[in-house]
Amino acid sequence: MARDVFRFSHSLRVRWAEVDPQGIVFNANYLMYFDVAATEYWRAIGCPYPNALTDRGIDTFAVKATLEFRAPARFDDVVDILVRATRLGRTSLRLALEVHRGTEPLVSGELVYVIATTDTHEPTPIPTFLRDAILGFEKTPPEHSDGTPNRIST
Repeated sequence: MARDVFRFSHSLRVRWAEVDPQGIVFNANYLMYFDVAATEYWRAIGCPYPNALTDRGIDTFAVKATLEFRAPARFDDVVDILVRATRLGRTSLRLALEVHRGTEPLVSGELVYVIATTDTHEPTPIPTFLRDAILGFEKTPPEHSDGTPNRIST
């Protein structure tokens, strides 16, 4: 994905504990980077995690995570983790994420979350406040589960 389709970016510096004996970021740590950036994304759209959701009796539950590796990050690199919502379904949403060192893409992937109740963990429709926050934030509207662009509720 072109970097300019992402409105949100979170920077971090690779710490010594995150690299393996080869001196590169251990592959599983990219999921931690994705999680940190997703949390900051929620804050940027005005829905700080977890309270914006849990105070309403809902939460996000990860059901899928993918990673594709292009090049490694190394100790002390400053990397940018880019996040954007690419799909809003009825009860699920998909975030695309990329890790860049400067202009160089290193890792790309996605996280798929299901919105569910905090008490029974049963899937529930994405609430209007969250859908509107995402649609009001993104430069490129995420697709809807039927492939059409989403629209802000009125």
